[in-house]
Amino acid sequence: MTSPDPTLSGAHATSAGAAPAPAAPAPVASPDAPFAEETVLDSPMWSSLTGFHRDLAIGNEHVLRYPADVSPFVGVRDWEHPDVWDAILDVFGHDAVVSVSHADPVLPEGWKPEYQLPGVQLVQTDRLKARPEEEAVELGAADSEDMLALTALTKPGPFLPRTHELGRYVGIRREGRLVAMAGERMHPGGWTEISAVCVHPDHRRQGLASRLVLDVAHGIQQRGDRALLHASAENTSAIAGYQKLGFALRRTLTFGAVRTP
Repeated sequence: MTSPDPTLSGAHATSAGAAPAPAAPAPVASPDAPFAEETVLDSPMWSSLTGFHRDLAIGNEHVLRYPADVSPFVGVRDWEHPDVWDAILDVFGHDAVVSVSHADPVLPEGWKPEYQLPGVQLVQTDRLKARPEEEAVELGAADSEDMLALTALTKPGPFLPRTHELGRYVGIRREGRLVAMAGERMHPGGWTEISAVCVHPDHRRQGLASRLVLDVAHGIQQRGDRALLHASAENTSAIAGYQKLGFALRRTLTFGAVRTP
């Protein structure tokens, strides 16, 4: 099973000057969609940066970001607020690339899209049977070099020198070599996102990714949170794998970035 992160190997983003991406699918609106009422899941970055990750937050009352060596993700309080674009400029400055996800705002004059990628959000259901993985080891700052090497090889999504500070990360080592990992990224109120799920090509098809996802989910549930995931809509094999484990589609969304004027 491959990574749930939006920037996947083989995923096709739309870059500036290229043909525009198809319009983002509308969010799942059915009243029986899992946790449809959980509005923190509609803006998990803002909820994280004003809650669990508030000590990492940089910005102002409308826009918050992580340190550049932690995560590229950005939280916006309200995309419809008249001051939001000036607030983004205040945080990022001119000619900067700004992550935009879980939203598809109309850009003001002078702002340019960098890329768009359709994605999905999945949430745990009662079918999820989380459990600890006896082969898993805790990962931290001392393992950063190995984590960066594995994510650079497998490309599960943005993973930077201090990304491990976002939450608990675990891995599996074989003969001392880190061959699989998974961990926590966004922490919207009452929820924790599982992310950076990746396995070295020489160790795939052994169930390592699934085992680590279940381990991370177990830790999340032990502290009273519920687990969620994100995936590229094109990564149907990962989505099917997560559904088999006990996750269900909550909504479709767009991952992307814009360039400030």
